[in-house]
Amino acid sequence: MSQHATQPLPANDAPAPLSGQAPVRIALETRALGVTYPNGVVGLQPQSLTFTQGDVIVLLGASGAGKSTLLRSLNGLALPSHGEIHAEGLGRVVCGSEAGRVSRATLRAHRRRTGMIFQQHHLIGRLTVLQNVLMGRIGYHGSLRSLWPVTREEKDMALAAIERVGLLDRALQRADQLSGGQQQRVGVARALIQQPTVLLADEPVASLDPATAEQLLTLIHDICKKDGLTAIISLHQVAFARRFADRIVGLKAGDVVFDGTPDALTNQQADSLYQQPAAASPARAKTRPSSVPALEH
Repeated sequence: MSQHATQPLPANDAPAPLSGQAPVRIALETRALGVTYPNGVVGLQPQSLTFTQGDVIVLLGASGAGKSTLLRSLNGLALPSHGEIHAEGLGRVVCGSEAGRVSRATLRAHRRRTGMIFQQHHLIGRLTVLQNVLMGRIGYHGSLRSLWPVTREEKDMALAAIERVGLLDRALQRADQLSGGQQQRVGVARALIQQPTVLLADEPVASLDPATAEQLLTLIHDICKKDGLTAIISLHQVAFARRFADRIVGLKAGDVVFDGTPDALTNQQADSLYQQPAAASPARAKTRPSSVPALEH
């Protein structure tokens, strides 16, 4: 069970720092967070976890282990049936199972602060790279109608994000004319223009070749470290997890079975994450939140 699992903390509270160390800031905290789908399938057993500001956390586990459910519940794309989520800075519950406790305005504010990179990049092929990246500003506008014409400031923000992912020379090119790796970089830029404090990535390299996958993970890692963003990334590749993560959270059957540093994850523990129980339910492995599409590369 998770060594990072904690008893609930008061809002805006944080662990006391050791002498000479900077205070530890909690970016997100789940309190007995669980997800059960309408068909009765348990996607995530109740978990209490803290995610420290500036850390790169990798979620490992087989398909159906609960990685995507946990990831998508962190910004309300998979609504929890148990527990709640607290976010640093907002000072209150931002998503929870208790009806009426969280306002739509609070959830929208949380989602603006939480960038999402999908497995299938969700670009609009006929639009340019610049137009796709500007989609990341929708949360700051009342509707799509109010997005265009965009302000000069937002255009400059989009171009800066595109430059950070190495595609400035493609800014006016149609998205469907890019390679898979380039399209996923556009997805990163779209998340960055939200000016997030937390970056969630749901198997962002699943469809990429190993060299391109390594380049993309290096890009995400370096941006998050430079900007002090918390990154929570679901992966299948144990080698990538060991290389890029500050912390690995291993899930199996919707439960956290490992939580620690990459050095602490043994080969036996890594192998066990991908060993399916003999009586595993086929429905469990294929159940995905229906509210969010996947991305391709």
